[in-house]
Amino acid sequence: MPDGIGSLPNLGPYMARHLAEVDVRHADDLRALGAVEAYARLRFRFGREISLNALWAMDAALADIDWRHITAERKTILKQQIERRNG
Repeated sequence: MPDGIGSLPNLGPYMARHLAEVDVRHADDLRALGAVEAYARLRFRFGREISLNALWAMDAALADIDWRHITAERKTILKQQIERRNG
């Protein structure tokens, strides 16, 4: 059985519930999708309820670091990826 989202750092029950709503239930689902696409799906489904902190948390979870260690440079890159994705 794949590891649940809760097995990743930074992603508690709130994020796990929201991610499940966009078909991201396991750590492997998030790895396959990537933080940017998962964030875009969350924003589409939940709107402004989902902040950039969710993106930082998911990206950090995939890197196995605390979300507070995401650098300003990495945040800029992630924001640019979101902008490109949204065209």
